[in-house]
Amino acid sequence: MKYKIIFFFLTIGSFLLTSCTDSWLDTVNEGTSTESNFWSTDDDFESAATSLYYCMSLEETFGRNLFWEQGASDDIFFSRTRGSSQMNLANLKMDGSTEGSIKDIYNEMYTTMAIANNIIYHALLIDESSRTDIINRTLGEAYFMRAFAHFMIASRYGRLDNGVPFERYEDFTDYETQLVQIPPQLASVTDNYQYIIEDLESAATLLSWFKNYSSDNYGRPSKDAAYGYMVKVYAYWAQYDSDKWSLISDIVDNVETQGVRSLLSNFSDVFKIANNWSNEYIWSVNSSGSNYAGSEFPGICLDNKGWGAYNGWGNFKPTLELWAEYNEQDSRRSATIMEYGDEFTYFGTTKKFYSTADNECGFHFMKYMEPYSYGNLNENGVGENNSYISTNGDRPTTDLNVPLMRFSELLLFKAEALIMQSRNSEAAEPLNRIAIRANEGVTYTAPTMMDLMHERRCELAGEYTDRLKDLKRWSAGGSDDWNLDALAKIKTAKHGIKHVDRSDSESAIDTANGETMEINSKIYQGVFELSNMPAKTYVPDGTYSVLPYEINQVLKSNGALKQNSGYDSN
Repeated sequence: MKYKIIFFFLTIGSFLLTSCTDSWLDTVNEGTSTESNFWSTDDDFESAATSLYYCMSLEETFGRNLFWEQGASDDIFFSRTRGSSQMNLANLKMDGSTEGSIKDIYNEMYTTMAIANNIIYHALLIDESSRTDIINRTLGEAYFMRAFAHFMIASRYGRLDNGVPFERYEDFTDYETQLVQIPPQLASVTDNYQYIIEDLESAATLLSWFKNYSSDNYGRPSKDAAYGYMVKVYAYWAQYDSDKWSLISDIVDNVETQGVRSLLSNFSDVFKIANNWSNEYIWSVNSSGSNYAGSEFPGICLDNKGWGAYNGWGNFKPTLELWAEYNEQDSRRSATIMEYGDEFTYFGTTKKFYSTADNECGFHFMKYMEPYSYGNLNENGVGENNSYISTNGDRPTTDLNVPLMRFSELLLFKAEALIMQSRNSEAAEPLNRIAIRANEGVTYTAPTMMDLMHERRCELAGEYTDRLKDLKRWSAGGSDDWNLDALAKIKTAKHGIKHVDRSDSESAIDTANGETMEINSKIYQGVFELSNMPAKTYVPDGTYSVLPYEINQVLKSNGALKQNSGYDSN
């Protein structure tokens, strides 16, 4: 299996990745060291820790490929024609051999776990009283990244009746032998979640609050992030064990009071470069336009060819269903989505939105547009003098960090946990903080799960918080209105708005070729079904509730890796 090769490769000390600029997070693979001359100094451990973050900046992970699976949610449309790899994910037709866009996450996260394992193993060989502050911090980072990578796999592949492979190096009884063996597959995903929580607890013990970090250490995991992901793991685990809901509220309160996390006053400010490290920050992909570091996601969402000014890739756009979720007062809508005629600043110029690129949709994500507001358009309409974006359109990173967890998500998890414990009136406080900032004109007194689901969707739309996983966990195991609503949102077709002249930002809606449709109790004209995204079948906790293990991995394991139920193994 591939991770056997990866684990063997990392016996000699893990990747040594060094900075291509002054930032410790700008990583480039430069080879390996050996056991005989490594793990002896603070610099050795810092170098190894830097390698933990290599997975964060890859196109195969948070650059783009992880987001393809969101095509199966109700929020995302592929605005460029895609092949079977992406469409199988979007239409829940995975089979273990053709969904290539997502399978790289498996290898990359196991590589990260192996790097973290190696750091932890060698740090623990040093007597606790002899570990320096840097070694302890590195150990905390390794615990966090092992948990983070483990969660990325467990939440996608793990089932109640079939966990994912995992092993801790510090538990080895025969290091040299066990290192090159396939990690054992755990019986249940809940076993994986237990290990993840233990690692996050260890990370939280060793790491400091982000408020105590100097700017040269921004982007390293903090106590805030460790507790934040503890909350998320408990929320996912609660699908199988409702007692876990009771653990969430106190953790969120601790992050707020001890970590001094809070909401920014204006929702749109969250997605500005100046606020990469604001009090709302918990964890993100540290990015830079000047050296192509970090996530390409803003450029990948940007309209294809960027209206002639920049090489946007135009892969992901919002659906009419997402637009319809917002009420007219909600300030999050204009900060998240553009419709035809909406004004925005683009390379120092006021522009009105339209799109002729590839597949018609009628909408565009606004959340990640701020980096493109700077500079100017030259006489040929090409963007220039913008130091906040990459000059290489084939690696379209920006200075905007792509958020993976914000404090608002923790408030949403707190509200959900309280509702799930029938403490609805207590859930009003965290949920109202979200709604008041959004200027929705709504005040909750005893919010329901339908209210929570609405706020979570509007708050986190188009972010790497996993809308699809939300719908799957909400649809599972029940027949209440909110279970059925989540199930319907997975299964139904997705829609856009047609315009008579796609190249005209002021174009009338095309009522002749579009239908009149009611969505979320609102009437829309010019509606059409988005291409290649029809209604689909889905059974809660069924085959497509998780991803299949790659068939070749299953075959090569000689029975050590059990395929998920419903998928073929040959």
